[in-house]
Formats: sequence, structure tokens, C-alpha cells
Amino acid sequence: MVVAIACDHGGLEIKNAIVEYMKESGVEYKDFGTYTEDSVDYPEYAYKAAKAVATGECEKGIICCGTGIGVAIVANKVKGVRAATVTNEFCAEMTRRHNDSNIITMGGRVIDSETAVKLADIFLNTPFDGDRHTRRVDMITQIENDEFNI
Repeated sequence: MVVAIACDHGGLEIKNAIVEYMKESGVEYKDFGTYTEDSVDYPEYAYKAAKAVATGECEKGIICCGTGIGVAIVANKVKGVRAATVTNEFCAEMTRRHNDSNIITMGGRVIDSETAVKLADIFLNTPFDGDRHTRRVDMITQIENDEFNI
């Protein structure tokens, strides 16, 4: 598995902690920046990581900013991405189990580095449950393709 990772200045600290965790765990990753605390525009970095996941260059993604919200909005504009902002262990697990999310987003001003690493670990190691959830994820794809009929 290759993981796309990216951040803006607000998520740099937690991104760096997650990168260290992935190095230590032997998880392959592609780092789409940013690399300093200089102020940057988060859509640029979120888009690069989301596009890598959508095209299959990377299997999953982790994107960080100040809250995790802005980068989630950007990522979810990319066709094929199901990004969820997570702040706790339950959400990190359930977004994989029930939503088959392929990207999580987190906020460096919301959670600390230790929590970010725990959430990344849960996200990367939790399978999709399938079953009734597959039908629901398929509905999301139909909506994305403007093919949803109710």
C-alpha cells in the first residue's frame, strides 16, 4: 500500500509525526508537501494528494490542515475520493468500516501529534466491512456520477 500524505502550514506538525510513524512501520508513502511552517494555500496540497488517490497512484491518503475541514472539502471535489475528517478513534475506524473512505483529514489545531498517529494507524489498518455498506457506498458513487435516482 502506498499512502498519499499532504498538509498546509496548520497541519505540518501532525503530518511530520505521521510520516515518522509510517517510516518506522514500513508503510510506503508519497509526501505532497508542504514542508515548512510558511503560510500556503491548502487547496494546492489537498488536491495533489486527493488526485494521487483517485488515479490509483496511492491507495489511501492522509491530509492535514488546521482543522481538517478545508482539505476535506477540497479532496471530496475530486471524483473517486471519499474523504472524512476524523478527530477520534471511533470515527477513524467507522469511516473505513462503513464508508470505505480512502482519505482521512485531520487538524493540527484540533488534535495533537500522538492522537494523529493513532488515528492514522487505525485508518490504515481497518478494513471495509462490505455487506450492506457496499450498497450505500455504491449510492455515493451514483450521486457522484449524477446517476442517482430516488
